[in-house]
Amino acid sequence: MEFVPNIIGFACQWCTYAGADLAGNLRCKYPPTVKLIKVPCSGRVKPEYVMEALAGGADGVLVGGCHFGDCHYKDGNHKTKNRMDMLKKMLGDLGFDPRRFRREWISGAEGKKFAEVITDFTAELIELGPNPLKGGVK
Repeated sequence: MEFVPNIIGFACQWCTYAGADLAGNLRCKYPPTVKLIKVPCSGRVKPEYVMEALAGGADGVLVGGCHFGDCHYKDGNHKTKNRMDMLKKMLGDLGFDPRRFRREWISGAEGKKFAEVITDFTAELIELGPNPLKGGVK
């Protein structure tokens, strides 16, 4: 049986979520591996949410936000960068391969980039195999 990754995506409603919507409107091709959770701002995503998703068996987690200077809440994406950079460094200590987590800046006009990020992340997760907490086989 072929392994199909399960990606949980936290997407800023103004940018990354709109980029995902545009990807659909443009009929961009990308694997159906991501389940998006719309958040008001990427700055609202706490590291605990990422850890809970991984602990619950997600194969990968994506946090997407606005480009710097475009945040509707002024500096939410700066908070995201700081928090998620720290989290990525800690993931190894917590038993997870840091490649199971991604933080991306995707604007509402970057539907193609959204599709490329999901395609690339899916390929990387296929190479890593299932989340070890699921006890699955590659």
